[in-house]
Amino acid sequence: MRHNALFRRFISALTRGGPGGLPRPIEVHAHDPLRYVGDMLGWLHQALASERELVLALLDPDSTVDTGPIAQRFSKISENDVGKTEADLTFVLDRIFEGVCRPFKVRVEQVLQSQPNLIISYKLSNTLEFYSHTISDLLGRETALCNTLWALKDAAQKTFFDILKTRGEKLLRYPPLVAVDLSPPPALREGVSLLLEIIETYDSMMVSMSGKKPAFEPVISALLDPIIQMCEQAADAHKSKGVVQSSRRNSLSSDPAQLRRSSVDAILDNGGSAPSSQVRETPSKIFLINCLCAIRQPLLGHDVASEYVKKLGAMIETHIHGLVEKEVDTILRKCGLSDKMPHFYDALNKFVAGESVSRPPLSETEDMSSAALSECLKAFFGLILGSESSLPEFEQLQVPSLRSEACAQLARSLAEAYEVIYKGIMDPNNGYPDPRSLARHPPDQIRTILGI
Repeated sequence: MRHNALFRRFISALTRGGPGGLPRPIEVHAHDPLRYVGDMLGWLHQALASERELVLALLDPDSTVDTGPIAQRFSKISENDVGKTEADLTFVLDRIFEGVCRPFKVRVEQVLQSQPNLIISYKLSNTLEFYSHTISDLLGRETALCNTLWALKDAAQKTFFDILKTRGEKLLRYPPLVAVDLSPPPALREGVSLLLEIIETYDSMMVSMSGKKPAFEPVISALLDPIIQMCEQAADAHKSKGVVQSSRRNSLSSDPAQLRRSSVDAILDNGGSAPSSQVRETPSKIFLINCLCAIRQPLLGHDVASEYVKKLGAMIETHIHGLVEKEVDTILRKCGLSDKMPHFYDALNKFVAGESVSRPPLSETEDMSSAALSECLKAFFGLILGSESSLPEFEQLQVPSLRSEACAQLARSLAEAYEVIYKGIMDPNNGYPDPRSLARHPPDQIRTILGI
């Protein structure tokens, strides 16, 4: 009888409302998913509290204390005293609320099938999870209503992650073009703004006494990982496009005036023709760094994103290191020193290790003669001692601190490379006849010039 009465009351609350039309029918708000589902859940929770009190009074007229799971934690009633009453109470309430499960489930599923937006689907999932815990505390986990609630919570969560998945697939299907100033694409800023809104929802979500906030890492990964992959695809496409354009320019440039250039200019030009794969690698790396920084910066200070922020920081450091390495190699290649560095490092390592194995001096090694090194070092000194624009300053890095750090790393790497060259030239075993005229500047002087 109570089963049928509750069913009729629930349908009446949905379609007719209260006496005289107040409160208004719940279905009046069917166009507002959060209000609609929240009102139904609120009605069920209130009805459960009333029915529980009534059934408890019928089962144990002398009882004045609620014997539910929550109440048991704060009372001194033994399990033996309340065990049978609680089991009977759960059994009766389960039968009473069994009838409202289907109409409630159908309506919530209709809401989920109406394709609510990302934020609403996330709020629905949180609301259903809160009431699933709260009603489970009152009614018991293994009951028809609670099973329905948990199933709907899982469905809402799946809807949320399906929307995220569809969104990510669309971003990867149509990666944006890289802007001229290498700034992050609008889709990235939109995604970060969306994540901040979700974080705000997460921070303010209700949590029942028996529950806890769900893990947030899967949400961040599902939203941001495709954005990062999109940026990587855009960077790769930009690099490939630059390689094609560069190869076309090289095939068309045959200026006879190049034959009249100085030897240093020739070294800079010939050595500067880096492999085609490197032609656009620097802008692509700067673009990626700008994108990662644009994601990381707004997340600083949000505890739920702290682990992901660390991950982004490590990725930025890796890209900065790779950017500097590539620029150092480009500079050394321009000066004709890139291919000679392995010989210097090999000689230095053997000297440090104290190996006495006889080897030909560096000066007799192919392309390592005094004349060859003299031209290369003139080019190197020309870059180091030249105008301020001789060395890259990474102007398109949008975070000033990273720009300064990249410049400092570049200066340190160049100074370290020169110190290796200097030691190799000054080593008597390498057979350079006039080493001081070859390496005119000591390493300390180069460090001072580079501002280290």
